[in-house]
Amino acid sequence: MGPLIQLKKVTKVYQTGEEKLYALDHVDLEVERNGFVAIMGASGSGKSTLMNIIGALDRPTEGEYLLEGTAVQGLSDRKLSALRNRKIGFVFQAFNLLPRYTAVQNVEVPLIYAGVGTRERRKMAVEALEKLGLGHRLNHRPTELSGGQQQRVAIARAIVTRPVLLLADEPTGAVDSETTQQILDLIEQLHREGMTIVLVTHEAEVGARAHRIVRLSDGKIISDTGLGGEAD
Repeated sequence: MGPLIQLKKVTKVYQTGEEKLYALDHVDLEVERNGFVAIMGASGSGKSTLMNIIGALDRPTEGEYLLEGTAVQGLSDRKLSALRNRKIGFVFQAFNLLPRYTAVQNVEVPLIYAGVGTRERRKMAVEALEKLGLGHRLNHRPTELSGGQQQRVAIARAIVTRPVLLLADEPTGAVDSETTQQILDLIEQLHREGMTIVLVTHEAEVGARAHRIVRLSDGKIISDTGLGGEAD
């Protein structure tokens, strides 16, 4: 079936006056199905730009990005939105929960956009929260939850549509060390169940949980190590 993710000579250029800034510079990357990859690098290395392109939140200036064999950069905005909703789950450092919604209502949001009926989406949202140990917090709002519980709600929201790819951008950046381990345990569990994980982090201990580490510097891949990667 081929790799889940294929980036071919992907370049992202920002123009500032007459100066060109290469956020990504001819990046080649493949991620197999059920891979678990950490993208690491210093601030400004290009890892957030790479995450945004893999997540179909941004388009490359040059090069080609294929997700499950589909050329993503050529899709219309409407088709891109549908692809993100069906194929990709997002987890962010800041949780990005809707403060006036309960946990179960937050998890239902992507299902509303997917056109799932009221009864079915409530069932799916409850199942996702119960899977992550939050069956007793269904009707609590974000301010009534700990940081770790909020991030678990965010993970439930990311996986409720049963995506093929989970993108996690600094998912433990806003929680303590004990909660960090719990969140990483959950992400590892999702990987064992067959989900492909791409994790952006600057923390070595978080990256070490992945099976493969891709390091960026100045918009280029400088090393790719671990299962499925190449030696430095």
